[in-house]
Amino acid sequence: MPHNDPVSSSTAVPALPTSLTLGSLTVETPVVLAPMAGITNAAYRRLCAEQGAGLYVCEMITSRGLVERDETTLKMLVFDDLEKIRSVQLYGTDPVYVGKAAEILCAEYGVAHIDLNFGCPVPKVTRKGGGGALPWKRGLLGEILTSAVGAATPYGVPVTMKTRKGIDEDHLTYLDAGRIAEDSGCAAIALHGRTVAQSYSGEADWSAIASLVAHVSIPVLGNGDIWEAGDAVRMVEQTGAAGVVVGRGCLGRPWLFRDLAAAFAAHSQWSSGSRPRLPDLGEVREVMRRHAELLCEHMGEERGCKEFRKHVSWYLKGFRAGGTLRHSLALVDSLATLDLLLADLDPDEPFPVSELGNPRGRQGSPRAKVALPEGWLDDSDGAGQHVQEDSNETTGG
Repeated sequence: MPHNDPVSSSTAVPALPTSLTLGSLTVETPVVLAPMAGITNAAYRRLCAEQGAGLYVCEMITSRGLVERDETTLKMLVFDDLEKIRSVQLYGTDPVYVGKAAEILCAEYGVAHIDLNFGCPVPKVTRKGGGGALPWKRGLLGEILTSAVGAATPYGVPVTMKTRKGIDEDHLTYLDAGRIAEDSGCAAIALHGRTVAQSYSGEADWSAIASLVAHVSIPVLGNGDIWEAGDAVRMVEQTGAAGVVVGRGCLGRPWLFRDLAAAFAAHSQWSSGSRPRLPDLGEVREVMRRHAELLCEHMGEERGCKEFRKHVSWYLKGFRAGGTLRHSLALVDSLATLDLLLADLDPDEPFPVSELGNPRGRQGSPRAKVALPEGWLDDSDGAGQHVQEDSNETTGG
């Protein structure tokens, strides 16, 4: 299904959802920030939340790491004081560990939402049968989901899952995964419209999202190729999804959540093809300063500035800022230095419209063959099967 065609202003446009219901949880805007390792920490979630309403998910943590109280895992479970709805994505391959981890999150961390990751395409994960490879084992997937839902239900916490279309085009799993999620009591399922073999390359298949919407009765969230607010509107119009999950599109552009909130609140403005107000470089540098400030508040100035460095190229993508200045910003070591460097940016430079709609972050190339455990495809049940999980594995979907 092509997903770049604007909706004709003469076409009757169906009403868009203005909120998202996940069990007992209501999200004001049907938009979810996808967990991204090293990106969606408490500071970044706060920054995005200041721009617009939505559900902002913590960096993904491993269930085994949480149960075994791994130091690295626990350091990732940090929330901002103003984070009203605590949402965490769990990675897990063992039903017992996932269930125990879900209970810890509910009882000790007061989370309001748990998402389970079954979409990671990273070879070191799929080689062990985890991430996007796991839904091939239908029985094992059901056991994991049932364990998580069972542990979270007494606390009134909804459990959702995120997955991909399948391992490759010859081994699709998303329709079965949707049915299993529904039967297990999940509150919703998010689908990234790519296979594991595609990784982040090519174009997301929104028609698969539409097929899943028609296949299950629980809410379906669409993920993949949402670079602008208009993309989110078109995805929901074309697929019937209950909301969207946004990942790479917000890198260096946290104001995307402002645009998304406006798009879902005043849908007719966007269907005609109009664009949101674009920030000039002066506004962008204010967001950059705020981002660095929040990182320093949560991590201390030295580490916070180091964490900020990776975001510089995303914020300045398409702007004329010179190479020397960019290099200096990418080595910033204090807020005072950052202020001096930001002052050299031209505040009146307009936003580079040529960057609108372009992919951001990692893309890569499709894989000829997905790394899987030996004999993984021979059995599509896997009930009771043990899949290796490291205590401090970090992945993304």
